Amino acid sequence: MSHYDTLRHLADSWGLVVMTAVFLCLCAWPFRPGARRANETAATMIFEDEDNG
Repeated sequence: MSHYDTLRHLADSWGLVVMTAVFLCLCAWPFRPGARRANETAATMIFEDEDNG
């Protein structure tokens, strides 16, 4: 078995598992319990410097 075949097998099996786990973690990150304040700050940040009513 060549080096290329070994790396391809690794990418086909464990690479997909790792990418799926990272995707799910990134999707769940804004919904964690301590993120409410950071999410509200990010959502209203564009309105902070408005001077005209």
